[in-house]
Order: sequence, then C-alpha cells, then structure tokens
Amino acid sequence: MDAKKLGVVAVLAGVAVAVVPWLLPTGPTSGLDAARFLESGSLAVGAAVVFAGGLLTALTPCVYPLIPITVSVFGARKAEGRGRALILTSAYIVGMGVVFSALGILAAKTGQAFGALLGHPAVVTGLAVFLLLLATSMFGAFELSLPYTWQTKLNAVGGAGFAGAFLMGSVSGFLAAPCTGPVLTGLLAFVAKSANTTLGATLLFIYALGIGVPFFLIGVFTVRLPRGGVWMEWVKSVLGIMLVAMAFSYLKDAMPWARDAVKGLGAQLGQLPGALIAAVLVVAGMALGAVHRSFKEGSREFSLKALGVALVVVALVLRGGALDAGPVGALWVRMGLAESPQAPSWKWHHVMPAKQATFSKDEFEKVLAQAKAEGRPVLIDFFADWCAACKELDRETYPAAEVISQSDEGHFLTVKIDATNSEDNLDALMERFGVEGLPTVAFVSPKGEVLKKPRVTGFLEPSPFAAEMKKARCDDGNAC
Repeated sequence: MDAKKLGVVAVLAGVAVAVVPWLLPTGPTSGLDAARFLESGSLAVGAAVVFAGGLLTALTPCVYPLIPITVSVFGARKAEGRGRALILTSAYIVGMGVVFSALGILAAKTGQAFGALLGHPAVVTGLAVFLLLLATSMFGAFELSLPYTWQTKLNAVGGAGFAGAFLMGSVSGFLAAPCTGPVLTGLLAFVAKSANTTLGATLLFIYALGIGVPFFLIGVFTVRLPRGGVWMEWVKSVLGIMLVAMAFSYLKDAMPWARDAVKGLGAQLGQLPGALIAAVLVVAGMALGAVHRSFKEGSREFSLKALGVALVVVALVLRGGALDAGPVGALWVRMGLAESPQAPSWKWHHVMPAKQATFSKDEFEKVLAQAKAEGRPVLIDFFADWCAACKELDRETYPAAEVISQSDEGHFLTVKIDATNSEDNLDALMERFGVEGLPTVAFVSPKGEVLKKPRVTGFLEPSPFAAEMKKARCDDGNAC
C-alpha cells in the first residue's frame, strides 16, 4: 500500500474510532419480548455491525477463493433463469443460517452457565489466551486450518439442487472455521450474556446473511468478483485486532483492578480528550503497519506490526473507558485547563455487592424492610460492567433533571445491584425479580410489594423513565 493511500485509510480509521462509539445503539428501549425486541430501532446499527462482520469473514482467504467453485457445485451459475438461481443460492445461505442460528440459540440457553464461567478469572484467562492465539493466526504468524481428512468429508456433503445447496450451506461454516471462529467467538459470547433466544437466533442468521453476500452476487447476478490478493490478508488483520481487543476486554471485566484502572484512566481524560487521543493512537498504529504488514515478512516487519497492533488495541481500550467518563476529565481540571463540571444530583443509597465483596441477601432484605417501614418506593437497578445500555442509563437518564425530580418527590430509596460476576445469592435475587436481561430496573411499592409493572429493561430516555418512576410511587392510589 503506498504512503498516500495508507495515510487516508489511517485517518479514516482514527475518525471511525473517535465517532462511531457515540453512534452505536445500546439495546432495546424497553421490554425483552420477541416482537418488541426485533421491532426496536435501537438494534439496527448493532445488526448492521454483525452483518459487516459476516461480510468481512467472506472476504478472508478461508472463504473468498472458494465462492465461485461452491456456487458452481450447487448449480446456481448453471441454473435456467435468475429465479431458480435465486432459490438455489437462498437455499445455500438459509442452510448456513440455520446452523449459525442453532448455535445462537444454544448460546442463549446456556447463558447463565456461560456468565458464571466468565466470572471466574482462570476461565477468562484461558479464553483470552485462545483469542490471542486466533489473533496471531489472523496476523499470519501461523496457519490455522481443519485437518485435511475433515475438509474432504465436509466437502463431500451436498451437491446440485435445492437439498444439496442447503446441505452445503449447513457445513460451510465448519469449512471456514479458521476465519469464522474469530467473529463467532465474540458474537456467541455476547448472545450468551444476553440470554435471549430470539436475539441469538436473529443475530447469528444476520451474520450468515453477511457471509452470503458474495454468493448472491455470483449465484444470482453472475457478478465477477475482484481477484483475491493481499487485501484479503488485510481483512484478516482487522479481525485479528478485534480479537486482541476482545481478549483484553474479557480480562478487564473479570479482574476488578484492571476494570477500575481503565475506568480511572477514562475519568482522568474525559470523553472528548479520550476520543481524540484514541484517534491519534489508531492513526499511528495503522501507519506503522497494524493492518498492511505481516508477521511472516521478517523481524523488522514483525516488530512494526506488533507495535502498530498494540497502539490500536490500547486506543480501543482507552476509547471504551473514556466513553463512560464525564465530558471534562479530572486531569485537565487539576492542570487548570478546564473548570470542574457540576456534579449530578442523582445518588445511589446502596450499591451491592461492594467492591471485593460478595452479595449479602440479609443486607438487601434489611434495605427493603427499611423502605417499607418508611413508606418509601424502591428503585433497583441490575447492571453489569460489560453492559453498554447500563452505562447509557448512568450517563444519560439518571442525571436528567426530570428523573432526579421524580426521585426527590417520591423519596425513592435507590439500590444498584452489580451482576457482573455470577453468585448463587445474586442469581436467586435476579430470578426472584424476573431479570431476563441487563439492564433491568425493578420497582418495589411503598407497601413493600415487588411490582411487575412498571419495569424498565434496556435503555430508556429520561422522560419515559421519569413516567415509569411516577407510576411506581403512585401505586395503589398514593397521593402524587
């Protein structure tokens, strides 16, 4: 890649890292039932990212060179008429989507067990090492592929016709495992944490659709795709960087000291300065060779690529920490470069469990008993550090004047429950309150009754959130 093109790509990557996180959705607005979840516009960008991940997978050396051959085998290029070609190609992609959707459902069904495992530092460390190994393969340090005998047997599945196309699609994900694995690992982990079956099946099917785009172009429209080349290795490098960032993210969430360090650094820098610094680091990392260099090309290339990848990963971690910070960092205030912002009036009366402690059921019951004795409604926020919508509530909803006003007028007792790490007592509490996904904000009436409605699941903007709070404090005809 020449210097001019590299500079343009590096700057675009820096701008994307600075701007895109502010544009990404945080989850459904409210409710986790299937219809509302899928109809929620807040998932559109998230689904587009998953689709793009599938398309990137299709552009890697594991998949791309085989597309014309595969389409020819199941007969779409030889089909009589575009309609038959469309049906054959659709059968192939649906076959792939069914298998991936089944994986998504399995991940969602085992979500609680998966969440418990991800709370154990040893398990998370092992997962992070696995992701780093996959990343080094993506960077070209070694080749990762299925055993030849397995590939031969899988290639023999399917053939011409609709049934053959469907069967070929169902095994295609396994044939491309060395390149689908990196994206699938993170996607399945996200689905498992959400524990939502419909979401799991839908997102994995969307991922399959992304992989299927080049198959449609060749099978239905007989488009001649660009020749394979070094650009496919660049795609693998992008996936590799995503894997390294994901590995560090898992380690950060499993180790409180690392999580606090990232949060603290973000708070020192602030949102805008953190975004700008992250953008500069990405530009520098890309220019050094995070994407266009390979580990195969000698010690100098190896060193430059390793340094470039490290800078980009540091930028992504820093960007995540700064996203949840205040607009002005404490560092700039201490240096006299900015004024200290007005602290929000919202406050949490109880945060459970406290840092480095386990959840106490008795302590929680004492809080509820106190609220009942005083005739106060209770707001209980179930959150986790990996939950983007939880952070959106903290950043946008709770500091809003109308929400604070409802809290003060209703004399709410506010409780924040940290569900980042699974515990038996905590799992039992979440089951008691019917928590199906995070964030969930549950309410207890002034009479001590757990309310099924109102309830907030996912991010909700200040005005409707304040309306839900009013319903909770006005329960059973209390004066408002």
